[in-house]
Amino acid sequence: MERCACVERELDKVLQKFLCYGQHCERGLEELLGYVTRLREELGAAALQRTPLSATLSLVMSQCCKKIKDTVQNLASDHKDIHSSISRVGKAIDRNFDADLCGIVPAVVWESQEKQILVMAIIEHLYQQGMLGVAEELCQESTANVDVDFKRPFLELNSILEALRKQDLEPALSWAIFHRQQLAELNSSLEFRLHRLHFIRLLAGGPGKELEALSYARHFQPFAHLHQQEIQVMMGSLVYLRLGLKNSPYRHLLDDSHWTEICETFTRDACALLGLSVESPLSVSFAAGCVALPVLMNIKAVIEQRQCSGVWSHKDELPIEIELGMKCWYHSVFACPILRQQTTDSNPPIKLICGHVISRDALNKLINGGKLKCPYCPMEQNPADGKRLIF
Repeated sequence: MERCACVERELDKVLQKFLCYGQHCERGLEELLGYVTRLREELGAAALQRTPLSATLSLVMSQCCKKIKDTVQNLASDHKDIHSSISRVGKAIDRNFDADLCGIVPAVVWESQEKQILVMAIIEHLYQQGMLGVAEELCQESTANVDVDFKRPFLELNSILEALRKQDLEPALSWAIFHRQQLAELNSSLEFRLHRLHFIRLLAGGPGKELEALSYARHFQPFAHLHQQEIQVMMGSLVYLRLGLKNSPYRHLLDDSHWTEICETFTRDACALLGLSVESPLSVSFAAGCVALPVLMNIKAVIEQRQCSGVWSHKDELPIEIELGMKCWYHSVFACPILRQQTTDSNPPIKLICGHVISRDALNKLINGGKLKCPYCPMEQNPADGKRLIF
C-alpha cells in the first residue's frame, strides 16, 4: 500500500501541473492571438496608406514580437517542468514495484489449454469494451474460434451504447420495448428512464415542443404506480416551459449527467438480461491481481528466505488467504481452517457432530485408530458421522 501511495502522490503532482499548464497555455494563446491581431491591424493600416513604418509603429511591433517570444519561452519552460515530473513518476514505479513476476506466475499458465482460456478472456474484454476491430484481429492472429452467437450480444450492446453516447435514444428504446417482459422480471426501470429522457429533450426544445411533450407523456402511464413522484416533477416543469427551464427550479432535469446514468443503467440491465457480467472477467481478474500480487511477492520473499520450498506448489492454491473485499464476492466459499485450502467438489466441507467444519481431506488426515478427535474441541467421534455441507 505504501508503494501505491508513493506512486499516487507523484501522479497527483503531475495532474496538478497539467491543470496549471493548461490554464497557462490558454492564457498564453489568448495573448499570442491578441499580439498577432494587433500586428496585422498595424501592418494592414501601413500597407493601405503605402507609408513607411513610423518610429511609434516600429516600437509597437518590437514590443509585440518580444512579448510573443517571452510567451513561447514560458510555455516551453512549463512543458519541460511537466516532462521532468512525468519522468519522476516512471522512476517511482521502477523503484516501488518489482518487474520480475516469474516466480509468482506459474509456468502452467502459458501452456496451450490455459493460454487459450487467457486469449478468450482478452477477446471477450475487447468485445465488451467496443474494441471490435482489435478483437477481430486478435481472433485471426491467435486462431481462436469465436462463434457468431458469442459476438452477437456484444455487437448489439455496443451499437446501442454508441447511439446513447450520441444522445440517440431510438435504438435503446426499441430494445427496451422488445425486452419489456424480461426487464420487468428484473425490476428494471430502464424503459421508464429512457422515456423520461426523451420527454426532457422535448422540454429542452422550448414552448414550441409543449404539445408534443404533453402527447408523449402518455408513455408514462404504465409506470405511474412505481415512479409517481418523478412523473409529477416532470409534469410540474411544464409550468416554467415558456420562461425557460434553465432559469427554473427544474433546471436539474437538463443536467448532462442523466446521459451518463442512462448508459450505466442500460449496460447493467442489458448484461443482467443476457447473462453477462457488467465487468469483463479480465478486468475483474486484473483488479484482483493488483490487490493480491504485492502480498504474494512478500510471501514469496519470506518462503525463499526461510527455504520452505514445498509450502507453495503453485497449482490450484495460494499459500495464504487474500482478502479482496466485498466487491469480489461472487459466491460462497469455504476455506478449510486446517489445510488452508478452499474446498472443492472432490474435497467438500464436512460438518462434525460438535458443529465444527473442516474439509474431507483434513478429516481423513485426523483419523487415528478409526476415531476422529475434533481439532477445536476434545470431542471424539466416528468419522462416518460427519455430514457434507453444500453452500
